[in-house]
Amino acid sequence: MKLAVVGGGSTYTPELIDGFARLRDTLPVEELVLVDPAADRLELVGGLARRIFAKQDHAGKITTTTDLDAGVAGADAVLLQLRVGGQAARNKDETWPLECGCVGQETTGAGGLAKALRTVPVVLDIAERVRRTNPDAWIIDFTNPVGIVTRALLQAGHKAVGLCNVAIGFQRKFARLLDVNPSEVHLDHVGLNHLTWELGVRLGGPDGENVLPKLLAEHGDVIADDLHMPRRLVDRLGVVPSYYLRYFYAHDEVVRELGTKPSRAAEVAAMEKELLAMYGDPALDTKPELLAKRGGAFYSEAAVDLAASLLGGGGSPVQVVNTYNNGTLPFLPDDAVIEVQAQVDHGGATPLAVPALDPLYAGLIANVTAYEDLALEAALRGGRDRVFKALLAHPLIGQYDYAEGLTDRLIAHNREHLAWA
Repeated sequence: MKLAVVGGGSTYTPELIDGFARLRDTLPVEELVLVDPAADRLELVGGLARRIFAKQDHAGKITTTTDLDAGVAGADAVLLQLRVGGQAARNKDETWPLECGCVGQETTGAGGLAKALRTVPVVLDIAERVRRTNPDAWIIDFTNPVGIVTRALLQAGHKAVGLCNVAIGFQRKFARLLDVNPSEVHLDHVGLNHLTWELGVRLGGPDGENVLPKLLAEHGDVIADDLHMPRRLVDRLGVVPSYYLRYFYAHDEVVRELGTKPSRAAEVAAMEKELLAMYGDPALDTKPELLAKRGGAFYSEAAVDLAASLLGGGGSPVQVVNTYNNGTLPFLPDDAVIEVQAQVDHGGATPLAVPALDPLYAGLIANVTAYEDLALEAALRGGRDRVFKALLAHPLIGQYDYAEGLTDRLIAHNREHLAWA
């Protein structure tokens, strides 16, 4: 089995490598190719990756290349984890929206739209090149904004599934609180990427006992603190929102906070510099503890599980993924991309039925889906008016003067990545 990781020079990659090494019975990788245009980073990450495999006695071969076509040729699955513009572009996404009084974040709001506009054309080009060399390969997208990117891939006819680590993070957290094995915890996870709620936490399987009320009663303070939301809100909702919902439920508070400290991108850039220095140490043969602060917790386990199921291996039959709605949420079009539990096998992902959603959640999902429609149109066709309409439609913006100012800033800060600009 051959896998390729596009964006293999990311500091995330050793987390992924560690998962491939530990879970080789689930996903027996014979060849792993790390693909990245940044040759200097690729050399550091690739060296550590080989040492991790050797340390854990994994017989698989790890190679690196800056040649995308050569790297993906013959791959059974291609994982996408790229960041167009790097941390410098992310830093802009997290700062210029604040000038208009709007949240600065890399996956939602104006910053999220900027990332989508930069990313979608690049990902589609990569996917077309994968299809030319190996049309049967699966594309697993971990590149944000995952919902919009996955929808672009699916609409272009690619064999693609989107993946996020939010659900597996909740699964592991709840398992610790319940003192059970994570495999026993199943989530009623519903929504869009980075816009989800845990409506239930079930033991033993998708139809098992819902222990969410018990979790909230006994561990509500811990859960609320992790979300950076007040306990009283979580209790009133009776569900566990993704921590990304804080941008919606406490927008103005978050804007004030972001204006008083360095951006997350600045923090990550400093962390990446330190990590890359560590990766260059020939004695290092395990992922460093600092990597846990980089983000992407449990990404490797989720990626291995998904790849194993898609490639006919030993992955879990039910996983939380991003895929076409196809009637699952009746108030959305079939070609909307949702994030829910799905049956996953070599044929792809089929969403499981979900309970009827309270208007409190359904309304926001529908609103953000409409924004994603417009965002994808802007990413595919370009144009100032399309950017403006997408921003105006976003529930974190929604006022024409904000949308006008943000449109000007978005184009000014991203002109080098926007062919139409």
